[in-house]
Amino acid sequence: MASETFYEVMRRQGITRRSFTKFCSLTAAALGLGPSYAQAIETAMETKPRIPVLWLHGLECTCCSESFIRSAHPLAKDVILSMISLDYDDTIMAAAGFQAESIIDETIEKYNGNFILACEGNPPLNQEGMSCIIGGKPYLEQLKKAADHCKAIISWGSCASWGCVQAARPNPTQATPIHKVPGLPAKPIIKVPGCPPIAEVMTAVIAYILTFDRFPELDMQGRPKMFYSQRIHDKCYRRPHFDAGQFVESFDDEGARRGYCLYKVGCKGPTTYNACSTVRWNGGLSFPIQAGHPCIGCSEDGFWDKGGFYERLSDVHGFGIEANADKIGGTAAGIVGAAAAVHAAASAVKRARSNSSGANDKREGRD
Repeated sequence: MASETFYEVMRRQGITRRSFTKFCSLTAAALGLGPSYAQAIETAMETKPRIPVLWLHGLECTCCSESFIRSAHPLAKDVILSMISLDYDDTIMAAAGFQAESIIDETIEKYNGNFILACEGNPPLNQEGMSCIIGGKPYLEQLKKAADHCKAIISWGSCASWGCVQAARPNPTQATPIHKVPGLPAKPIIKVPGCPPIAEVMTAVIAYILTFDRFPELDMQGRPKMFYSQRIHDKCYRRPHFDAGQFVESFDDEGARRGYCLYKVGCKGPTTYNACSTVRWNGGLSFPIQAGHPCIGCSEDGFWDKGGFYERLSDVHGFGIEANADKIGGTAAGIVGAAAAVHAAASAVKRARSNSSGANDKREGRD
């Protein structure tokens, strides 16, 4: 029942008021908000009805759903069963066949203009969309029908946001990201890219919409700023090694064992905007760079067509606009050597002056 509030659902399930309040505080923390916002979340959960959601699947591998169901704060089950009214998701719903497909029409009729359309995957445009068939019809047709009546669209993952591997050259099916589909109505589109996106990022976007009854602030590419405003490189714990010119030259070398920067073995952290180095994965346990693997830039547009995953980036500067990874190490060593030489020279001059002064004092004493 989409008319129920989140709090009503939780109480019906036997959740105590104390547990509910704790949940609101954890949700505020997951959103990166201060403790004062926990009260705003609590009020929203108590008074606002759950958001009806149609979750459609196009060309994709379902990794976004796999990530989503592993969210820890808030738990995916709380999002699906309480925070939103997930009316349709052909991957996890019990209904099948004609019964399942009829739910889309029922939701459109009952909540016309007031439901969220969540898109995982993208539609192929070649051959009139016949490369992706849902319920006997092209996904493109299902997408356009739902988009005509929705309040807004969430593009889950890089497939829906950018096209991802399906749209990589030569793209024989003409797989197309949601915002570039011809004839799609001009509805607000929130892109949550990643292959897949971080679980807590996905659930936090939904929690934000429910709490504040508005969409999160977006960057120029349509991504929530609270998660995509900084490069992974800016908050990476290996950043000091980059600045010091200490790099892994090949996997399992001495630099790798010491946790040096992975830039030279292909890390795309300096050009990738995501929250991996702060929110991390698996309940904040780790992220690829922490596990010893370079970032592949999966949340950026066209990452499949930007060269090999282990090919290093070019034109990434360190100290000064002319410095690069090859020069930083040599320059740093040169600076240290030069500093040592200057220090040695200064010490020698000081000793010479001291000796000369002492000798003069002795002569003056004899005279």
